[in-house]
Amino acid sequence: MKKTVTEQNPSDNNVLVGYVRRSNAGGALKLSINTAAFEDCNTYMTSDGQSYVPLVISIAALHKVLSGDRAVTTMSQLQD
Repeated sequence: MKKTVTEQNPSDNNVLVGYVRRSNAGGALKLSINTAAFEDCNTYMTSDGQSYVPLVISIAALHKVLSGDRAVTTMSQLQD
């Protein structure tokens, strides 16, 4: 089942692409990316011809995940 999930915030049109969590051992971050949402993301190309998908993770929310205050936070693409 492919479905793109969009965060519901009237001030923007951000696409929820996935989630970030700390590994069980605590020594790594685990990224879970929704492939359908990722395919729908905007990309940009660098001068060497490489294509990238710009994604955003809140630093404040990531600090809470790393400290154990939160189990998970979101990874999104900001869209105009």
